[in-house]
Amino acid sequence: MGVKIVTDSTSYIDVDVQRELDIAVIPLSVSFPDETFLETQVDYDYFYNKIEKEGIIPTSSQPAQGKIHKVFADIVEQENEVLAIFLSSDMSGTYDSALAARELIMRENPAARIEVIDSRTNCMAMGLSVLAAARAAREGKSLAESAEAARRTMKQVKFYFVPAGLEYLKKGGRIGGAAALLGSILNLKPILYVKNGKTAMLEKVRGTRAAIERLTKLLEEDNRLYGVNNVIVHHISCPDKAAQLAQTIKQRYGLEAEVLSIGPVIGLHVGPGTLSVIYCTEDKS
Repeated sequence: MGVKIVTDSTSYIDVDVQRELDIAVIPLSVSFPDETFLETQVDYDYFYNKIEKEGIIPTSSQPAQGKIHKVFADIVEQENEVLAIFLSSDMSGTYDSALAARELIMRENPAARIEVIDSRTNCMAMGLSVLAAARAAREGKSLAESAEAARRTMKQVKFYFVPAGLEYLKKGGRIGGAAALLGSILNLKPILYVKNGKTAMLEKVRGTRAAIERLTKLLEEDNRLYGVNNVIVHHISCPDKAAQLAQTIKQRYGLEAEVLSIGPVIGLHVGPGTLSVIYCTEDKS
């Protein structure tokens, strides 16, 4: 008997790492009027180019409860325990569906051991907690110990991002039209983060260069105060800019930053050109 880690596709964990750590990933989906894709099966460039070409921002959908139930049930049938970590319940119903799937299985099989965690975030801010749990499970840690590894990482993770523009935030209803217009006129760039499970604004700066510089300063301050590890540079359809930011972080602070793409489900809310920095502060306990 072992502990099997389950997450959803908005963690954006590298596929090779998923395989190496035996992480099960349940995909969310995105829908245009004429096409629907599982997030794990659509080419990112095709998706974002389609938005730009057609001017339509698609919708996203959580996995069906039955899909989550099947993943959990298959793991339990193999006499393993389930530790599932999903994106914030304030951003999606995936977590609630997982709880419902768990309850069904527990009624069918009271001996099953399934724990479901609300990450209260998304992208690799969630992914780092998933990886911590998966590495603990691979070391033979118990379900409780693996869950604690995830929760400990959740407390340490920082996640800041800067959209290239305000159009997607406006269309998604996350910023008002007047605010978007004023921001565009003044070239204001919001620095966003996830607070209490929801996207929130940390501050505004004028110009993309200043915004990216501010991201590095936030990392610099935490590195000075606590030390940081597991640095990720996320991007939406701007790999060259992301690579440049990762190089800047390495040159200034001697920190290696992995560059990873953000997929359609999260990307449709903030748009192409978005850059993000994710990292963990050192555990001083």
